[in-house]
Amino acid sequence: MSYIKKITQIMFLIVSTIIFSHCNSTMKVQTNMPLEIGKAYYQNWIAGIESGGSGINLYIPITSNVKHLELDSVYFHNKVAKLELTNEKLAIAHFKTDSNQKKDIIMSNEPYAEYGNQVSEFDKKIPFELKDNQCVISYIEKGKTKYFRIDSIIKKQLLAYPSRPYNKE
Repeated sequence: MSYIKKITQIMFLIVSTIIFSHCNSTMKVQTNMPLEIGKAYYQNWIAGIESGGSGINLYIPITSNVKHLELDSVYFHNKVAKLELTNEKLAIAHFKTDSNQKKDIIMSNEPYAEYGNQVSEFDKKIPFELKDNQCVISYIEKGKTKYFRIDSIIKKQLLAYPSRPYNKE
């Protein structure tokens, strides 16, 4: 009986090792970048009106041709966002933050009265350990999803949008 138990434990250990080693290899960050980039930077922003929102915009200048790959998303500040290629020279990602967001919730014993409430978003753990000045870009090359990390991202001064004009009437 103990012989069968030991074989079962060994088989479980082998299968677990294979599964976990496969998971690690799928999220492996490339050491060399598949394209040349300029100095990446990010800028926090906040709306000038109450509940107007806030966020972070990440800018990645691209200095080489990106036609051989498809930029997908970016992991930054424990968030993930779609990476938009504005032209062939600049990629931008927009991240929403919790400050200056409207949080009104309607509580009622009538279910239809709560229809407009938004579901809370919980921060999901991203699969990379990153410093505040690092991001990981996900891209697709020849049908395979790959990742590369950018270090030394510069933080620019907060962009505070002006509030709406005061009406004197």
